[in-house]
Amino acid sequence: MGTTNKTSGIVSTLLQLALIGLIMVVTAVVLLGSLAGTAVPVIGPAISATREWIAGSGDEQEPAGNAVPPGSAGAPMALGGTSTPSPDPSTLVVAPQASMNGYARVRFGQAWTDDVDVEGGNNNCDTRNDILARDLTAVTTLDGCKVASGTLVDPYTAEIIGFMRGKDTSAAVQVDHIVALANSWVSGAWTWDLPALKQIANDPLNLLAVDGPANMGKGAKAADEWLPPNPAFQCTYVKRQVMVKNKYRLSVTAPEKAVMERFHGQC
Repeated sequence: MGTTNKTSGIVSTLLQLALIGLIMVVTAVVLLGSLAGTAVPVIGPAISATREWIAGSGDEQEPAGNAVPPGSAGAPMALGGTSTPSPDPSTLVVAPQASMNGYARVRFGQAWTDDVDVEGGNNNCDTRNDILARDLTAVTTLDGCKVASGTLVDPYTAEIIGFMRGKDTSAAVQVDHIVALANSWVSGAWTWDLPALKQIANDPLNLLAVDGPANMGKGAKAADEWLPPNPAFQCTYVKRQVMVKNKYRLSVTAPEKAVMERFHGQC
């Protein structure tokens, strides 16, 4: 009888020790799991000024699949480059358009700034007036810069438009971005820094004085979505789009490239 009681006591003690050990193991597992989920600070280089500028405008999430390596669509040529852009659409990269997320006109800098590394830049006259003076005839100016009046033979409509500077009249002639800024954004420009964005927004190659209503009708449409109503200028218009997209290594969609190839070599 004494032996039985002694054995029962030993068994009971062993069970208690085993239970205590199990509790300790469970506690350790829970503690380790908690530590694993704790964020660990990482010290590294600060984000680049370009990405900080974009992120600061609420564009932290880039469209999936939009990363573009240097030298392909989306990587502009060196700023201030003098090479003549190719009018050959075969060199253009075909790719789906990126998201419009993050696009705003302000991303391209102050509108018509003279502080830009393009032809006519830093000449003490803003880009809009530089283009008006280039494309209009019989031009008069107020101060050697601001175009006060002139005549435009509109390439988009073939109409002759008298320009008169004024609150209610200036919009009759507008300066169009041949490759619309919104289109450049979804074609690769969303990856660029501010100097490159300012360049395409003020590059004379990408600008043309045109009929205001025609420009508004075009909006941000690509070559497969809109062509000038003047048939005689359609080829030249498409050729300029190709040159701009080649210069800045912007991508095109398949339908867009098909239109460009159709007009290639005709002008």
